[in-house]
Amino acid sequence: MIFSLFRTDPRRASVEELHRRIAAAARDPVLYLRFDVPDTAEGRFESLALHMVLVLRRFRRLSPPAQEIAEGLVDSFFRQLDASLREMGVGDMSVPKRINKLAAGFYDRAAAYDAALDARDPAALAKIFGRNFAGSADAASALARYVQAADEALGQDSLETLLGAGPSFVEPGRFAEEGAR
Repeated sequence: MIFSLFRTDPRRASVEELHRRIAAAARDPVLYLRFDVPDTAEGRFESLALHMVLVLRRFRRLSPPAQEIAEGLVDSFFRQLDASLREMGVGDMSVPKRINKLAAGFYDRAAAYDAALDARDPAALAKIFGRNFAGSADAASALARYVQAADEALGQDSLETLLGAGPSFVEPGRFAEEGAR
């Protein structure tokens, strides 16, 4: 039992690097400047959750050990959220409650995004974004087009690509409308 504490997961470094790349995509300035994602802690959570869901959708369609890696990615995501809350000064007693609330929001969004993406329904996706965080209808529609294209691009990624070169997110600027902001 005690020796398991000293074992290292050989995939952990790959998962952490994958998480870092997803976070970098979620911080693309176009998302905030042109798609009306608020540049706040909540807006950054929304963007990170969206990009995490897109990658997790791809992992679900890959063969083993993709599911184990996806679980490690989700663990990494919530460990980072925990650390971020603590850095923001949230008290130790409040962190678990906040994480539970964020987890519920994450899984609710994942289900909604999955349904709209599976149905190939950009209007439903734009409606979700408009309700959750994108300010204007134009920005929400542009964001929906970006997300659909990203989902399609990620659908071509192999497990080796995801863990090596990283996820194939498309350039969000291609989908930004002049009138979005």
